[in-house]
Amino acid sequence: MKIIVPMAGRGSRLRPHSLTVPKPLIPVAGQPIVHRLVKDIAKVLNQPITEIAFVLGDPAWFGEDVVASLKALATGLGAKASIYRQDQPLGTGHAIMCAKDSLSGPAVIAYADTLIRADFNLDPDADAVIWAKQVEQPEAYGVVKLNDQKEIIELVEKPEQFVSDLAVIGIYYFKEVSQLKDQLQIVLDNNIIHGGEYQINDGIKGMMAEGKVFKTGVVSEWMDCGNKAITLETNQRMLGFLKADGEEQLIASTVNNTNSTIIEPCYIGENVVLKNTTIGPFVSVGNNCVIEDSTVKNSLIQNHTTIKNANLDEAMIGNHVKFDGKFTKISIGDYSVLES
Repeated sequence: MKIIVPMAGRGSRLRPHSLTVPKPLIPVAGQPIVHRLVKDIAKVLNQPITEIAFVLGDPAWFGEDVVASLKALATGLGAKASIYRQDQPLGTGHAIMCAKDSLSGPAVIAYADTLIRADFNLDPDADAVIWAKQVEQPEAYGVVKLNDQKEIIELVEKPEQFVSDLAVIGIYYFKEVSQLKDQLQIVLDNNIIHGGEYQINDGIKGMMAEGKVFKTGVVSEWMDCGNKAITLETNQRMLGFLKADGEEQLIASTVNNTNSTIIEPCYIGENVVLKNTTIGPFVSVGNNCVIEDSTVKNSLIQNHTTIKNANLDEAMIGNHVKFDGKFTKISIGDYSVLES
């Protein structure tokens, strides 16, 4: 089994946090989004992963440090890492075709801006599976239309009239992914464009036209990381799941705690100093941070940051930040200094 991860976008909706760090590398509950996504998929597939192909953007943005972290991620799962580049933002179909040398055999394609909880039992009668989540406002999403046999017969983008309430979340399985490659090549060759981009849906529709059977996989949880508010909500939900699972050590043994209280669930990284502080619930703190004389809850703080005299709730703070102040619902990017 292969995993193909298109992740070339810069994540403009998550600025300022994505100004210096690509969105898929921003940590949620202590790990970068893309690391959590790939590990979760590998865990629920219950079969060996032979290759993980990452489609990155401009090397000036997705540099050697990013490449090294992704190669280590793949190696840690016993898989080969393949790195491809999408030099222009020409859509989901174009991004997948940038990895065409890896498009053979069974594969999962997953976009690196979402986290899931799911059961990945693959239907042996399906040529492909599209994972979906039941939503309350399907008109805001792309949805799948099913026939009486529960097979997908159409993909509908933001339907004005009710089609179904199963929203496509951006994770797909193909029993033979070269079939998708062949159809996407037709899309590229014939310049089939929607919204100025080449879309994966047009390749999927080509497969359907050839009689390929598509089924749905349903996720129990779908967590987006599109903007600050949603990312904080995802951090909270993921911390709750990890605490319930009990599979990860969420509080590092190297935390220096002086007269401070930790209200779980929280993730607290290596070499963090807590002094006269209450942390939690639902807080993630990266490595080498110092937090003094503060109360922090429902927040996400990255690495090498110092916080003093703060009362933070629903805050998102980047790397190498110095914050000393009274604001609560803040969003501060990397290398910022706010001191009174």
